[in-house]
Amino acid sequence: MQRIFDSLSVYVHPRVLVMLFLGFSAGLPYVLIFGTLGVWLREAGVERSAVTYFSWAALGYSFKFVWAPLVDKLPLPLLEPWMGKRRSWLLLSQLMVISAMLWIAMSDPASTEGLRYMAYAAVFLGFSSATQDIVIDAYRIEAVKETLQALMSASYVAGYRIGILVAGAGALYLAAGLGTTPEAYVYSSWQITYVAMAGTMLVGVITTLMIEEPHSNSESSFLKSTSDYLRLLLLFACVVSALVFAYVGLAESIAGLRIGLEGLGVGASLASFSAEASRLLAVLGFAAVTSWVLVVLNIADDRALQETYVDPIAEFFGRYGRMAVLVLLLIGFYRV
Repeated sequence: MQRIFDSLSVYVHPRVLVMLFLGFSAGLPYVLIFGTLGVWLREAGVERSAVTYFSWAALGYSFKFVWAPLVDKLPLPLLEPWMGKRRSWLLLSQLMVISAMLWIAMSDPASTEGLRYMAYAAVFLGFSSATQDIVIDAYRIEAVKETLQALMSASYVAGYRIGILVAGAGALYLAAGLGTTPEAYVYSSWQITYVAMAGTMLVGVITTLMIEEPHSNSESSFLKSTSDYLRLLLLFACVVSALVFAYVGLAESIAGLRIGLEGLGVGASLASFSAEASRLLAVLGFAAVTSWVLVVLNIADDRALQETYVDPIAEFFGRYGRMAVLVLLLIGFYRV
């Protein structure tokens, strides 16, 4: 009996419970962007072709690896001395998520202007939520020993699923209870619903304020002064700008490639996948060239670039060897 009690006691370990609440705050925004928001837009009479533009919000999740090193290395001037690196970034990202939810709540998609503002807010929410995910992952790894990592992940997933239920079924039930229906759209119902969802994010904020800062191993050998951090920030801004520029600029070319592949007898799904894969490779290549140019011009520090972006990738392939390819394929296809 004592063994059973000892086995179950690890599930109420303080750090494991913390991951339950942080998982909850991570699950909320995802469904509010890609599920509940779509129902709101359809009730507001927004055309399906316009709804697809909200898929831009997914770019935050798709390309979060670009600014993950920035979040890992860059200290927040006012918050870090008070809270530490992980907690300060976590609090900032959660406040950004709440702000984005309130921005969405204040935008009525029934009007053209309101729809445009809502699209901006959705992209901002995607970026903020992805940033929160980055910090939560870092906290999970650093907060406990390796023996508790499986429990931390399980607790996070459980909280994430609860957040999905609240932001999905819970939000829809609340909106319907406030009077909106597919036949009779009521903006105030959805407005109150998203304000309420922003309120539930306080679970994550309170958790962040109560937890202790974990011991971090991310101290840089080359980022010491304010100018070093500013150069890293400039590098990040240039790389992101290059990614966005290339992604948008290649849209017509990729559409032509997809049509050309279909004309050669390639199936529509395979043609679309091949075209988008080519687009991704081209975008990453353009970003790599941009980084190289910044180093050549001495705008970016090659040692900081190596430590921030190259070394983690090299360490991953060095650790897993040939298995690294299978791991990447699993990550790339598990949602398909």
